[in-house]
Amino acid sequence: MENVMDTLRARGFVKQTVFEEELYEKLGKESVPFYIGFDPTADSLHVGHFMQLIAMHHMQAAGHKPIILIGGGTAMVGDPSGRTDMRSMMTKETIRHNVECFKKQMSRFISFEGENAAIVVDNGDWLLNLNYIDFLREIGAHFSVNRMLSAECFKQRLERGLSFLEFNYMLMQAYDFLVLHREYGCSLELGGDDQWSNILAGANLIRVKEQKPAFAMTFTLLTTSDGKKMGKTAKGAVWLDENKTTPYEFYQYWRNIADDDVEKCMKLLTFLPLDTINELCAHKDERINKAKEVLAYELTKEVHGEEKANIAQSQAQAAFGGANAELLTKEVADVATVVDAMVAAGVAKSKGEARRLIEQGGVSVDETKVTDANMPIPSKEFVLHKGKKVHLKIIVK
Repeated sequence: MENVMDTLRARGFVKQTVFEEELYEKLGKESVPFYIGFDPTADSLHVGHFMQLIAMHHMQAAGHKPIILIGGGTAMVGDPSGRTDMRSMMTKETIRHNVECFKKQMSRFISFEGENAAIVVDNGDWLLNLNYIDFLREIGAHFSVNRMLSAECFKQRLERGLSFLEFNYMLMQAYDFLVLHREYGCSLELGGDDQWSNILAGANLIRVKEQKPAFAMTFTLLTTSDGKKMGKTAKGAVWLDENKTTPYEFYQYWRNIADDDVEKCMKLLTFLPLDTINELCAHKDERINKAKEVLAYELTKEVHGEEKANIAQSQAQAAFGGANAELLTKEVADVATVVDAMVAAGVAKSKGEARRLIEQGGVSVDETKVTDANMPIPSKEFVLHKGKKVHLKIIVK
């Protein structure tokens, strides 16, 4: 079987590692329990988590055991990494609800059955009842404040003020790794490259305290070609929960990414063979649009299932043209609201019917579901969707 590190390297995941040769050998000859941490700061995972889920899938498929660490304890402090402000603290009830939502979404990517079945643990189980003096004596004694202050995760916060609460975050994350090592034999932590300092701290702590090998590996961050984090739109984050981001909106997000980002996203986020990806992305002219359609379909299928991916693809083809659908255009005049446009375009027989359709959740404009019957038209040209079958391009004269 191919070493999973070869797979991760070939697809562009690996950014930094320590003891790389030793880790490569270990991954090639035995099942390695590994963990990735998720702070439950919302009731849904988003595109920023997507890569971690795919990486876990690759690791599990290669015979390694995933440990999903939910940060029920650390979420009550807040991770300063990549932040210029302090995160708001969360209640235990909110965290518990978010954890349940995460588990459902993760089950699409990770198997919780079989020989190397994934497990979910919550660091609140050991962090919330810690004796502070004991923790300082056992863990704090192994951390240099000078070295911590030089870590990238603290640099942005130092200028504006770093609270002592947040300063503890690195110690707690390192302690998580130590607990998982002791309880489950976990010897590898994976995460985004903005977590490098925290992950490395945990691996070092295990090597010092347990005198056993422990490893760190970070992944390249999911960014656009101009360096911005992916997964943001004018409406906010792109969520994996269809009630927050519909399958159609999700499909359209990937269908509309920049040409330069298509190949990278295909390698990192789909399970398509590399030869297929190279063939799809060989041309940088208008033929790249076919690759975008494949990318959007594959990712929507991964997150929402084949049926909803097919519907989203049909909606997009109907709205914007495609091999299997023809775009219908309606010109209307003297319209100020979406309700006016629906009546003028013949989508609804009356304003009353149009309002009822909106109240029932069956109307969208471009990628936005219409919830307000008084919503004004967004522009002189937009796409109006009624249910799953009616998709019209509206041109206001």
